[in-house]
Amino acid sequence: MSGTTTEEPDDGAHGLPALIAARRAKAQTLRQTDRSAFPYAFARPTPVAEVLGAYEHLQVGEETDERQRVAGRLAARRGHGKSAFLDLVDRTGKIQLHARSDVLGGEAFERLTSLDVGDLIGVDGSAMRSRGGEISLRVEDFQVLAKALRPPPDFHHGLADVQTRYRRRELDLIANEPTRKLFIDRAKIISAVRSYLDAQDFIEVETPVLQPLYGGALARPFTTHHNELDRELYLRIATELYLKRLIVGGLEKVYELGKDFRNEGVSTKHSPEFTMVEFYEAYADYNDAAQRTEEIIRAAAQAVQYSGEIDFQGSWRRVRFVDAITEATGIDLMAHRDASALGREISARELGLATDGLTWPQMADDLLAKFVEPTLIQPTFVFDYPLELSPFAREHRSQAGLAERWEAFAGGIEIANAFSELNDPDVQRARFEEQQSLAAQGDEETQPYDEIFIEALEQGMPPTGGVGIGLDRLVMLLCGRDSIREVVLFPAMRD
Repeated sequence: MSGTTTEEPDDGAHGLPALIAARRAKAQTLRQTDRSAFPYAFARPTPVAEVLGAYEHLQVGEETDERQRVAGRLAARRGHGKSAFLDLVDRTGKIQLHARSDVLGGEAFERLTSLDVGDLIGVDGSAMRSRGGEISLRVEDFQVLAKALRPPPDFHHGLADVQTRYRRRELDLIANEPTRKLFIDRAKIISAVRSYLDAQDFIEVETPVLQPLYGGALARPFTTHHNELDRELYLRIATELYLKRLIVGGLEKVYELGKDFRNEGVSTKHSPEFTMVEFYEAYADYNDAAQRTEEIIRAAAQAVQYSGEIDFQGSWRRVRFVDAITEATGIDLMAHRDASALGREISARELGLATDGLTWPQMADDLLAKFVEPTLIQPTFVFDYPLELSPFAREHRSQAGLAERWEAFAGGIEIANAFSELNDPDVQRARFEEQQSLAAQGDEETQPYDEIFIEALEQGMPPTGGVGIGLDRLVMLLCGRDSIREVVLFPAMRD
């Protein structure tokens, strides 16, 4: 050994096959000569971060007899004669291993130092701080846990190609410590959301992913065929309608955290498969829902010690939908209540917004998305949407033509949506019929008529506040990422 840290990248047509062949030969040799190699388990290793934390007090050159056990992947190796240093990485951090021939014995020392970068090993050793000041383990015993037949990405430079990072996330995780931290933080955020709802006596439930009729949002579904039942089914676009049926059934406070699917465009903010949490609370309204949403997101931010430019700890700004449009464009939506009138006003103001063939709610939604949403950096609730955009929300208690609905924005993107839920079955039936009319006008993202849901409402549903939070987007904000693909382990990609 003479200071090698990684293998050279594959630059030639035969480079990678030769490397794999050499590694495969080493694996075969290990099977024949090392009975301890490739065990079924390696009991109770301590996370590297815990070992490092436990020995921060050691002085340079100080050694202990305290034995520790760690396991992970070899990230580097450096050696001179009868002594070698190796770096071992697990999900919590990196620790230096100090191997000496006089401690291990010549044969075991040679076996350890002949391992390849990327191999997985388990180590027992005594804690020390090296003369270079690094907390280390003096290797006293080790096992080869798995052989990496393919060389890993360069641990020093990381894996930079974006397409490879998304398509081969395992390589990204091996090579890039920030990626490992990102997905650990994602887990903390989701755990914080669950913990808040559990502590507030919400019941976590599971509703069908395959649904005979999609609903609960304005989106196009994925369609599939169930062979045994011989019927078309849909991947759910939301959990809303099933969760509200549970409110009808008396569960009163319910939530579901899981995947939804929408057959729509892919962008930095949109993924066809995404993670949502929806929660519904009987005897509450959209004001109560806003308060809970602030508290949930505050808890999530604290879970990852968020310290960015967005203030999630203070009170959120509130603005009405129509006022936000007027401030941004000068258009008074309520004075232009049909598609032709609104289209003419948009054209007259030369906003550069296409209007041909669009319905009134589509144009209103586009105005918000293009002229308001990008400006909402600090947390903001946009309250009181037009009824046409809110088929499941109750009509505003004091403003005709509006619904008790809000959407929450931060960092220039939408992160949550909420209603004072519509619980009048006759009004809900009329809203469904209005949606059918919009579908007849060519709007593909409408809510289909759901008679089963109507019949559920006819059993009686208490006043209810409901919220949906997009967890992928929340992770983007709290972890400082600009694309939803960054925060999804295996994002949808083109061939």
